[in-house]
Amino acid sequence: MILMKKFEASGNEVIRVNDVTKQYDNGTLALRNVRLTIDKREFVSLVGPSGCGKSTLLRIMAGLDRPTTGTVEAMGSETKGIDNASFVFQDANLMPWRTILANVELPLEMQGTSKRECREKAQNALSKVGLSAYFGHYPRQLSGGMKMRVSIARALVSEPKVLYMDEPFGALDEMTRQRLHQELLDIWMNSDLTIVFVTHNVFEAVYLSDRVVVMEAHPGRIKQIIPIDEPFPRNKDFLSSNSFGERVRSITDAL
Repeated sequence: MILMKKFEASGNEVIRVNDVTKQYDNGTLALRNVRLTIDKREFVSLVGPSGCGKSTLLRIMAGLDRPTTGTVEAMGSETKGIDNASFVFQDANLMPWRTILANVELPLEMQGTSKRECREKAQNALSKVGLSAYFGHYPRQLSGGMKMRVSIARALVSEPKVLYMDEPFGALDEMTRQRLHQELLDIWMNSDLTIVFVTHNVFEAVYLSDRVVVMEAHPGRIKQIIPIDEPFPRNKDFLSSNSFGERVRSITDAL
């Protein structure tokens, strides 16, 4: 049975973004004076138009890019990115010559983990995303949704505290997207995971999130933060509720 997700609203910060500005060498101002805090076990989505700096902000928080000015603190100390974190990109980026199991084992191999532990943890991660019957398959044998499941399993195998996700479901059909929404929520709610999620899809953001951060462009900055104060677990009834529609309208109006 899945219990309602709970976390402390204060004194429990995992990430703090302090006046982050990002300007590229060509003069493009991608972000300006962004401030944001994210609590432990929160699910926070970043939404906004193309060019508003959502993915840039996500990469800076994850330590994959550096701000021009400002800092990111992870668990109370300034850092290039929280140590125990994983990143899921828009594309699955699987190695076609490795089996599904071997793809998921890769992060642990790079850390020097023993073969036995790599195998056990990779099998467990694939089981969490419903792929326990596909250990010996290759990426070419999988659908787009299954490949993304493998990508998520690969991100989870190192047992991160924070999972950064950059539009992971953007290229999937609606039915596959909805199945993955539920699987992701199940994983999140049964773990200590904090998720920061970038999407263009307002419906997706409302369904998944504790809070939705609405951004605007030129330069990229936070316009509004909208709480989605609905209990978990969520299901199809929430999708058809007045509460869901009101929150979608609030975010759409903010955009």
